[in-house]
Amino acid sequence: MAENHRPRGQSERARLDPFEALSGTVPPRDQRDLMERPFFSLAKARRIAPILYKSGDTEVQVYAVPEHGLATIWDADVLIWAASQLLAADDRGLSTSRFFRFTPYQLLTSIGRGTGARNYHLLKGALTRLQSTVVRTTIRHGEHWRRQQFSWINEWEELATRTGRIEGMEFILPDWFYQGVLDRRFVLAIDPGYFRLTGGIERWLYRVARKHAGRQPNGWRFELRHLHAKSASQSRFSDFALHIRAIVRSQSLPGYILELVPGTGSQTLLVMRPSIIEIGLRPVDNSPRQKRRIGTSDAMAIGTSNAVLSVLRTHASQLNLWPSGEKQGSKDSKSESKEVVEARGAGDKSPDPSVSQKHFSGSRYERGPRS
Repeated sequence: MAENHRPRGQSERARLDPFEALSGTVPPRDQRDLMERPFFSLAKARRIAPILYKSGDTEVQVYAVPEHGLATIWDADVLIWAASQLLAADDRGLSTSRFFRFTPYQLLTSIGRGTGARNYHLLKGALTRLQSTVVRTTIRHGEHWRRQQFSWINEWEELATRTGRIEGMEFILPDWFYQGVLDRRFVLAIDPGYFRLTGGIERWLYRVARKHAGRQPNGWRFELRHLHAKSASQSRFSDFALHIRAIVRSQSLPGYILELVPGTGSQTLLVMRPSIIEIGLRPVDNSPRQKRRIGTSDAMAIGTSNAVLSVLRTHASQLNLWPSGEKQGSKDSKSESKEVVEARGAGDKSPDPSVSQKHFSGSRYERGPRS
Protein backbone atom coordinates (compact mmCIF):
# COMPACT_ATOMS: atom_id res chain seq x y z
CA MET A 1 0.00 0.00 0.00
CA ALA A 2 1.44 3.33 -1.01
CA GLU A 3 0.67 6.50 0.93
CA ASN A 4 1.60 10.02 -0.03
CA HIS A 5 2.64 12.41 2.70
CA ARG A 6 0.07 15.20 2.61
CA PRO A 7 -1.00 17.78 5.21
CA ARG A 8 -3.24 16.35 7.90
CA GLY A 9 -6.94 17.06 7.75
CA GLN A 10 -7.38 15.95 4.16
CA SER A 11 -9.50 12.98 3.21
CA GLU A 12 -7.67 9.68 3.20
CA ARG A 13 -8.39 9.59 -0.54
CA ALA A 14 -5.67 12.24 -0.91
CA ARG A 15 -3.10 10.04 0.84
CA LEU A 16 -3.89 6.58 -0.50
CA ASP A 17 -3.42 5.12 -3.95
CA PRO A 18 -6.69 3.55 -5.14
CA PHE A 19 -7.05 -0.20 -5.52
CA GLU A 20 -9.10 -1.03 -8.61
CA ALA A 21 -11.27 -4.07 -7.91
CA LEU A 22 -10.45 -7.18 -9.91
CA SER A 23 -12.88 -8.45 -12.50
CA GLY A 24 -13.93 -12.06 -12.80
CA THR A 25 -14.42 -14.74 -10.17
CA VAL A 26 -12.44 -14.36 -6.96
CA PRO A 27 -12.42 -17.16 -4.32
CA PRO A 28 -14.24 -15.94 -1.19
CA ARG A 29 -12.20 -15.62 2.00
CA ASP A 30 -13.16 -14.48 5.47
CA GLN A 31 -11.22 -12.92 8.34
CA ARG A 32 -10.81 -15.23 11.34
CA ASP A 33 -11.46 -12.62 14.03
CA LEU A 34 -14.79 -11.72 12.44
CA MET A 35 -15.74 -15.40 12.31
CA GLU A 36 -14.73 -16.00 15.93
CA ARG A 37 -16.21 -13.00 17.77
CA PRO A 38 -19.65 -11.32 17.75
CA PHE A 39 -18.99 -8.17 15.73
CA PHE A 40 -22.35 -8.01 13.89
CA SER A 41 -26.06 -8.04 14.55
CA LEU A 42 -27.73 -11.29 13.51
CA ALA A 43 -31.17 -9.68 13.18
CA LYS A 44 -32.75 -8.08 10.15
CA ALA A 45 -34.67 -5.72 12.39
CA ARG A 46 -32.62 -2.71 13.45
CA ARG A 47 -30.49 -3.37 16.54
CA ILE A 48 -29.67 -0.37 18.70
CA ALA A 49 -28.29 -2.01 21.85
CA PRO A 50 -24.51 -2.43 21.84
CA ILE A 51 -22.62 -5.71 21.82
CA LEU A 52 -20.43 -5.93 24.93
CA TYR A 53 -18.46 -9.16 24.84
CA LYS A 54 -15.69 -10.52 27.03
CA SER A 55 -13.85 -13.84 26.81
CA GLY A 56 -10.72 -14.09 28.92
CA ASP A 57 -8.47 -11.21 27.91
CA THR A 58 -10.43 -10.57 24.72
CA GLU A 59 -13.04 -7.84 24.66
CA VAL A 60 -15.25 -6.61 21.84
CA GLN A 61 -17.52 -3.58 22.09
CA VAL A 62 -19.73 -2.61 19.16
CA TYR A 63 -21.93 0.51 19.20
CA ALA A 64 -24.65 1.67 16.83
CA VAL A 65 -25.95 5.03 15.70
CA PRO A 66 -29.70 4.81 16.49
CA GLU A 67 -30.68 6.15 13.08
CA HIS A 68 -29.00 3.25 11.27
CA GLY A 69 -28.49 0.45 13.82
CA LEU A 70 -25.57 -1.98 14.05
CA ALA A 71 -23.97 -3.37 10.93
CA THR A 72 -25.44 -6.81 10.28
CA ILE A 73 -24.02 -10.16 9.25
CA TRP A 74 -25.46 -9.51 5.75
CA ASP A 75 -23.64 -6.16 5.59
CA ALA A 76 -20.45 -8.07 6.44
CA ASP A 77 -20.59 -9.61 2.93
CA VAL A 78 -19.01 -6.34 1.77
CA LEU A 79 -16.01 -7.05 4.02
CA ILE A 80 -15.76 -10.66 2.84
CA TRP A 81 -15.72 -9.38 -0.74
CA ALA A 82 -13.03 -6.82 0.11
CA ALA A 83 -10.86 -9.43 1.85
CA SER A 84 -11.23 -11.77 -1.12
CA GLN A 85 -10.22 -9.01 -3.53
CA LEU A 86 -7.14 -8.06 -1.51
CA LEU A 87 -5.84 -11.62 -1.28
CA ALA A 88 -6.55 -12.37 -4.93
CA ALA A 89 -4.57 -9.26 -5.91
CA ASP A 90 -1.75 -10.26 -3.58
CA ASP A 91 -1.73 -13.75 -5.15
CA ARG A 92 -1.18 -12.07 -8.51
CA GLY A 93 1.61 -9.86 -7.23
CA LEU A 94 -0.48 -6.68 -7.51
CA SER A 95 -0.33 -3.71 -5.17
CA THR A 96 -3.20 -3.33 -2.72
CA SER A 97 -4.65 -0.45 -0.75
CA ARG A 98 -7.32 0.33 1.82
CA PHE A 99 -8.83 2.70 -0.75
CA PHE A 100 -11.18 0.62 -2.94
CA ARG A 101 -12.59 1.73 -6.29
CA PHE A 102 -15.21 -0.55 -7.84
CA THR A 103 -18.56 -0.78 -9.56
CA PRO A 104 -21.64 -1.92 -7.63
CA TYR A 105 -22.08 -4.61 -10.29
CA GLN A 106 -18.69 -6.15 -9.38
CA LEU A 107 -19.52 -6.35 -5.70
CA LEU A 108 -23.15 -7.45 -5.98
CA THR A 109 -22.55 -10.25 -8.47
CA SER A 110 -19.61 -11.58 -6.43
CA ILE A 111 -21.79 -12.06 -3.34
CA GLY A 112 -24.78 -13.51 -5.14
CA ARG A 113 -27.03 -10.44 -5.19
CA GLY A 114 -29.16 -9.00 -7.93
CA THR A 115 -28.13 -5.86 -9.81
CA GLY A 116 -31.42 -3.97 -9.98
CA ALA A 117 -32.02 -0.46 -8.63
CA ARG A 118 -33.25 -1.79 -5.30
CA ASN A 119 -30.07 -3.83 -4.79
CA TYR A 120 -27.96 -0.70 -5.34
CA HIS A 121 -30.15 1.07 -2.76
CA LEU A 122 -29.65 -1.77 -0.28
CA LEU A 123 -25.90 -1.69 -0.90
CA LYS A 124 -25.82 1.98 0.05
CA GLY A 125 -27.70 1.16 3.25
CA ALA A 126 -25.13 -1.52 4.07
CA LEU A 127 -22.23 0.89 3.50
CA THR A 128 -23.93 3.45 5.73
CA ARG A 129 -24.29 0.95 8.59
CA LEU A 130 -20.71 -0.26 8.15
CA GLN A 131 -19.49 3.32 8.38
CA SER A 132 -21.66 4.35 11.34
CA THR A 133 -20.97 1.26 13.49
CA VAL A 134 -18.18 1.89 16.00
CA VAL A 135 -15.90 -0.96 17.18
CA ARG A 136 -13.49 -1.19 20.09
CA THR A 137 -11.53 -4.38 20.73
CA THR A 138 -8.46 -5.71 22.47
CA ILE A 139 -7.71 -7.89 19.42
CA ARG A 140 -4.43 -6.64 17.92
CA HIS A 141 -4.77 -3.40 19.89
CA GLY A 142 -3.11 -4.25 23.22
CA GLU A 143 -3.54 -2.58 26.58
CA HIS A 144 -4.56 0.83 25.19
CA TRP A 145 -7.48 -0.57 23.22
CA ARG A 146 -10.07 1.69 24.85
CA ARG A 147 -8.33 4.68 23.27
CA GLN A 148 -8.65 3.22 19.78
CA GLN A 149 -11.86 2.74 17.85
CA PHE A 150 -12.75 2.27 14.22
CA SER A 151 -15.64 1.72 11.87
CA TRP A 152 -15.84 -1.04 9.28
CA ILE A 153 -15.61 1.60 6.55
CA ASN A 154 -13.88 4.91 7.19
CA GLU A 155 -15.67 6.74 4.38
CA TRP A 156 -17.45 5.94 1.15
CA GLU A 157 -18.63 7.82 -1.92
CA GLU A 158 -20.96 7.14 -4.79
CA LEU A 159 -19.82 8.25 -8.24
CA ALA A 160 -22.77 9.18 -10.45
CA THR A 161 -23.45 10.97 -13.73
CA ARG A 162 -25.55 14.12 -13.98
CA THR A 163 -28.53 11.95 -14.84
CA GLY A 164 -28.10 10.01 -11.59
CA ARG A 165 -26.68 6.85 -13.10
CA ILE A 166 -24.18 5.18 -10.75
CA GLU A 167 -20.86 4.64 -12.49
CA GLY A 168 -18.78 3.56 -9.55
CA MET A 169 -18.19 3.58 -5.83
CA GLU A 170 -15.26 4.11 -3.49
CA PHE A 171 -14.67 3.24 0.13
CA ILE A 172 -11.76 3.13 2.55
CA LEU A 173 -11.21 0.20 4.91
CA PRO A 174 -9.87 0.63 8.45
CA ASP A 175 -6.26 -0.33 8.99
CA TRP A 176 -7.26 -2.90 11.65
CA PHE A 177 -9.23 -4.92 9.10
CA TYR A 178 -6.76 -4.37 6.27
CA GLN A 179 -3.76 -5.63 8.24
CA GLY A 180 -5.76 -8.58 9.55
CA VAL A 181 -6.51 -9.66 5.96
CA LEU A 182 -3.00 -9.30 4.58
CA ASP A 183 -1.68 -11.51 7.39
CA ARG A 184 -2.82 -14.83 5.96
CA ARG A 185 -2.77 -16.49 9.36
CA PHE A 186 -5.99 -14.60 10.03
CA VAL A 187 -7.87 -15.61 6.87
CA LEU A 188 -9.83 -18.71 5.85
CA ALA A 189 -11.37 -19.75 2.55
CA ILE A 190 -15.16 -20.12 2.74
CA ASP A 191 -17.71 -21.94 0.62
CA PRO A 192 -19.43 -19.70 -2.01
CA GLY A 193 -22.68 -21.29 -0.81
CA TYR A 194 -22.39 -19.14 2.31
CA PHE A 195 -23.89 -16.22 0.40
CA ARG A 196 -27.05 -18.24 -0.23
CA LEU A 197 -27.73 -18.71 3.49
CA THR A 198 -30.66 -16.48 4.45
CA GLY A 199 -30.86 -16.64 8.25
CA GLY A 200 -28.70 -14.57 10.55
CA ILE A 201 -28.03 -17.38 13.02
CA GLU A 202 -27.53 -19.76 10.10
CA ARG A 203 -24.84 -17.53 8.59
CA TRP A 204 -23.17 -16.99 11.94
CA LEU A 205 -23.18 -20.74 12.65
CA TYR A 206 -21.45 -21.47 9.34
CA ARG A 207 -18.65 -19.07 10.23
CA VAL A 208 -18.29 -20.70 13.66
CA ALA A 209 -18.16 -24.16 12.05
CA ARG A 210 -15.59 -23.04 9.47
CA LYS A 211 -13.42 -21.41 12.13
CA HIS A 212 -13.56 -24.17 14.78
CA ALA A 213 -14.35 -27.44 12.98
CA GLY A 214 -12.47 -26.47 9.83
CA ARG A 215 -11.47 -29.64 8.02
CA GLN A 216 -10.84 -31.72 11.12
CA PRO A 217 -12.45 -35.13 10.50
CA ASN A 218 -14.02 -35.25 13.97
CA GLY A 219 -15.01 -31.62 13.99
CA TRP A 220 -15.87 -29.56 17.06
CA ARG A 221 -18.61 -29.48 19.67
CA PHE A 222 -20.38 -26.68 21.53
CA GLU A 223 -22.85 -26.64 24.39
CA LEU A 224 -25.92 -24.73 23.19
CA ARG A 225 -25.87 -22.20 26.01
CA HIS A 226 -22.23 -21.49 25.25
CA LEU A 227 -23.15 -20.89 21.61
CA HIS A 228 -25.95 -18.56 22.67
CA ALA A 229 -23.51 -16.42 24.66
CA LYS A 230 -20.93 -16.56 21.88
CA SER A 231 -23.41 -15.24 19.32
CA ALA A 232 -24.41 -12.10 21.28
CA SER A 233 -27.93 -12.76 20.00
CA GLN A 234 -30.66 -10.93 21.87
CA SER A 235 -33.17 -13.71 21.32
CA ARG A 236 -34.17 -15.82 24.29
CA PHE A 237 -32.17 -18.99 24.71
CA SER A 238 -35.27 -21.09 23.99
CA ASP A 239 -35.80 -19.31 20.67
CA PHE A 240 -32.12 -19.55 19.83
CA ALA A 241 -32.18 -23.30 20.52
CA LEU A 242 -35.20 -23.68 18.21
CA HIS A 243 -33.24 -21.94 15.44
CA ILE A 244 -30.30 -24.30 15.95
CA ARG A 245 -32.56 -27.37 15.88
CA ALA A 246 -34.16 -26.17 12.64
CA ILE A 247 -30.71 -25.71 11.07
CA VAL A 248 -29.72 -29.21 12.19
CA ARG A 249 -32.87 -30.64 10.59
CA SER A 250 -32.26 -28.82 7.32
CA GLN A 251 -28.48 -29.53 7.23
CA SER A 252 -28.13 -26.28 5.31
CA LEU A 253 -24.54 -25.32 6.15
CA PRO A 254 -22.38 -25.93 3.05
CA GLY A 255 -19.60 -28.40 3.78
CA TYR A 256 -20.70 -29.35 7.31
CA ILE A 257 -22.87 -31.95 8.99
CA LEU A 258 -24.51 -30.94 12.26
CA GLU A 259 -25.71 -33.22 15.03
CA LEU A 260 -27.33 -32.64 18.42
CA VAL A 261 -26.28 -35.05 21.16
CA PRO A 262 -26.92 -35.21 24.92
CA GLY A 263 -24.23 -33.84 27.19
CA THR A 264 -23.83 -34.02 30.94
CA GLY A 265 -26.95 -33.34 32.96
CA SER A 266 -29.48 -31.35 30.98
CA GLN A 267 -26.95 -29.98 28.51
CA THR A 268 -27.34 -30.42 24.77
CA LEU A 269 -24.25 -30.41 22.56
CA LEU A 270 -24.02 -29.37 18.93
CA VAL A 271 -21.40 -31.35 17.02
CA MET A 272 -20.06 -29.89 13.76
CA ARG A 273 -18.15 -32.07 11.31
CA PRO A 274 -16.95 -31.43 7.74
CA SER A 275 -18.92 -33.39 5.17
CA ILE A 276 -15.86 -33.63 2.89
CA ILE A 277 -12.35 -34.01 4.25
CA GLU A 278 -9.59 -32.55 2.11
CA ILE A 279 -6.23 -34.19 2.65
CA GLY A 280 -3.53 -31.99 1.12
CA LEU A 281 0.19 -32.00 0.75
CA ARG A 282 0.40 -28.63 2.49
CA PRO A 283 -1.77 -27.50 5.42
CA VAL A 284 -1.96 -23.87 4.28
CA ASP A 285 -5.61 -23.03 3.82
CA ASN A 286 -5.11 -20.24 1.33
CA SER A 287 -2.47 -21.86 -0.86
CA PRO A 288 -3.04 -24.10 -3.90
CA ARG A 289 -2.54 -27.75 -3.10
CA GLN A 290 -3.07 -31.20 -4.46
CA LYS A 291 -5.78 -33.03 -2.62
CA ARG A 292 -7.95 -36.04 -2.57
CA ARG A 293 -11.39 -36.14 -1.09
CA ILE A 294 -12.99 -38.58 1.25
CA GLY A 295 -16.58 -38.01 0.25
CA THR A 296 -19.58 -38.08 2.54
CA SER A 297 -21.78 -36.01 0.28
CA ASP A 298 -24.61 -38.56 0.43
CA ALA A 299 -24.48 -38.85 4.20
CA MET A 300 -27.70 -38.34 6.12
CA ALA A 301 -27.94 -36.39 9.34
CA ILE A 302 -26.23 -38.34 12.10
CA GLY A 303 -28.45 -39.61 14.90
CA THR A 304 -28.20 -38.81 18.59
CA SER A 305 -27.96 -42.28 20.06
CA ASN A 306 -25.62 -42.98 22.94
CA ALA A 307 -23.24 -44.63 20.48
CA VAL A 308 -21.99 -41.26 19.28
CA LEU A 309 -20.96 -40.09 22.74
CA SER A 310 -17.59 -41.76 22.29
CA VAL A 311 -16.61 -39.07 19.81
CA LEU A 312 -17.20 -36.27 22.29
CA ARG A 313 -13.74 -36.20 23.79
CA THR A 314 -11.28 -33.36 23.65
CA HIS A 315 -7.93 -34.14 22.08
CA ALA A 316 -5.16 -32.18 20.40
CA SER A 317 -5.02 -28.44 19.82
CA GLN A 318 -7.54 -26.81 17.50
CA LEU A 319 -4.66 -25.55 15.40
CA ASN A 320 -3.88 -29.09 14.28
CA LEU A 321 -6.15 -29.02 11.23
CA TRP A 322 -4.53 -32.11 9.77
CA PRO A 323 -4.55 -34.68 12.59
CA SER A 324 -2.66 -37.93 12.44
CA GLY A 325 -4.27 -41.26 11.75
CA GLU A 326 -5.22 -41.97 15.35
CA LYS A 327 -8.92 -42.04 16.09
CA GLN A 328 -9.86 -38.75 17.67
CA GLY A 329 -12.97 -37.22 19.12
CA SER A 330 -14.62 -33.91 18.28
CA LYS A 331 -13.15 -31.01 20.16
CA ASP A 332 -14.88 -29.22 22.97
CA SER A 333 -15.89 -25.60 23.30
CA LYS A 334 -15.12 -25.80 27.01
CA SER A 335 -11.46 -25.47 26.15
CA GLU A 336 -12.28 -21.83 25.49
CA SER A 337 -12.59 -19.22 28.20
CA LYS A 338 -16.01 -18.54 29.63
CA GLU A 339 -17.69 -15.76 27.67
CA VAL A 340 -19.84 -12.94 28.96
CA VAL A 341 -22.14 -10.98 26.68
CA GLU A 342 -24.10 -8.04 28.05
CA ALA A 343 -26.83 -5.77 26.70
CA ARG A 344 -29.20 -8.51 25.64
CA GLY A 345 -32.35 -6.74 26.82
CA ALA A 346 -35.23 -5.01 25.15
CA GLY A 347 -33.02 -2.17 24.00
CA ASP A 348 -32.42 -3.98 20.74
CA LYS A 349 -35.59 -2.76 19.14
CA SER A 350 -36.37 -0.10 16.63
CA PRO A 351 -38.47 2.81 18.01
CA ASP A 352 -41.46 1.29 16.28
CA PRO A 353 -41.38 -2.53 16.51
CA SER A 354 -43.52 -2.75 13.41
CA VAL A 355 -40.85 -1.03 11.34
CA SER A 356 -38.23 -3.34 9.90
CA GLN A 357 -34.81 -2.24 8.74
CA LYS A 358 -34.50 -2.28 4.97
CA HIS A 359 -31.88 -4.89 4.55
CA PHE A 360 -28.96 -5.77 2.34
CA SER A 361 -29.93 -9.42 2.45
CA GLY A 362 -31.17 -10.53 -0.93
CA SER A 363 -33.55 -9.78 -3.75
CA ARG A 364 -36.24 -8.16 -1.60
CA TYR A 365 -36.72 -6.41 1.71
CA GLU A 366 -37.13 -8.98 4.43
CA ARG A 367 -38.11 -9.00 8.03
CA GLY A 368 -36.69 -12.00 9.79
CA PRO A 369 -36.93 -13.33 13.32
CA ARG A 370 -35.04 -11.39 15.92
CA SER A 371 -31.91 -13.31 16.58
